[in-house]
Amino acid sequence: MMALYRLARPAIFRMDPEKAHDLSIAALKRGLVSGGKIPVDDRLRTTVAGLAFPNPLGLAAGYDKNAEVPDRLLKLGFGFVEVGTLTPKPQDGNPKPRLFRLAAQGAVINRFGFNNCGHADAIERLAARRRKPGIVGVNIGANKNAADRVADYVQGVTSFAPLASYLTVNVSSPNTPGLRDLQAANELDRLLDYVIAARNGEAAVSATAKVPVFLKVAPDLTLTQISEISAIALKRKVDGLIVSNTTLSREGVDRFVEAHEKGGLSGRPLLGRSNAVLANFRRALGPNIALIGVGGVFDTASLVQKIEAGADLVQLYTALVYGGPALPARIVRGLLDHVRERGLDSIRPLRDTRVEEFAESHALGA
Repeated sequence: MMALYRLARPAIFRMDPEKAHDLSIAALKRGLVSGGKIPVDDRLRTTVAGLAFPNPLGLAAGYDKNAEVPDRLLKLGFGFVEVGTLTPKPQDGNPKPRLFRLAAQGAVINRFGFNNCGHADAIERLAARRRKPGIVGVNIGANKNAADRVADYVQGVTSFAPLASYLTVNVSSPNTPGLRDLQAANELDRLLDYVIAARNGEAAVSATAKVPVFLKVAPDLTLTQISEISAIALKRKVDGLIVSNTTLSREGVDRFVEAHEKGGLSGRPLLGRSNAVLANFRRALGPNIALIGVGGVFDTASLVQKIEAGADLVQLYTALVYGGPALPARIVRGLLDHVRERGLDSIRPLRDTRVEEFAESHALGA
């Protein structure tokens, strides 16, 4: 499958990036896309927030925005898939063009702005797969013109708590004006207070287990902000943090014409900074809260770096654009080889082994 993708990629890359993305979703729907051989091994299994993951590699939110193909994506080798970001009302997002490849750098810039179908359509799709196996998280956000953004997140909880393996509160996108302001201490404390109360209320009413709640944060944070966010996350008892989203920085790509497009940068150039932010969150939060590392993962080596920097689970997205559908299984096979070579019984001994090194590897500012 990888050889076929390499042959097809030049033609795909001549297409408008967003049209190519839509085409990939359509191909998955029709069963025209398959991945590589997926390893199944107890050494890859990990339990996070009460959920048993077959392997630690997940697909980040943003690819399957409307929960159209989560099960097809799981079959590519992902241990879990996160759909969304979903807002209560459908919205078109920002004007096109809004997706730009920086192919030589293995990077992408997007300024989508939470384009999605809204809750109602996604609820219908997720309800239809309710009894299917596989961990599918739902990433929730607020509409651009919401009168009360906190209320939008609460609505996301009530809409998807019965259907999601976990919920992600996304306050990290740079493409909705003012959204990242919700990372400020007072705003975040209020938001998580309402979200956790809504989650607990849904569990009480339905007499079911509480769905785990993760908080997704930006990579463009100072050490002070990391400390404040960590304190609030512990206070409100979120189940974990997803670190991180796209960056507004153009470090490493600023000499390229495409880098001057507005939006969030993802892909290889983000690896260093995202690892440093991840490791600093691990230092601030301690060993017990779950962390999902995102940003710059392209291969097994970069996935292992995330675990060494403090991640329990790891997500990718941009790498799928460049590596194709065989990439997830190939990365997971590489992880199994790494664990075997180290003589380990699980991936857990890898976690936190380089936290201090990565925490000091990138200047984040006070």
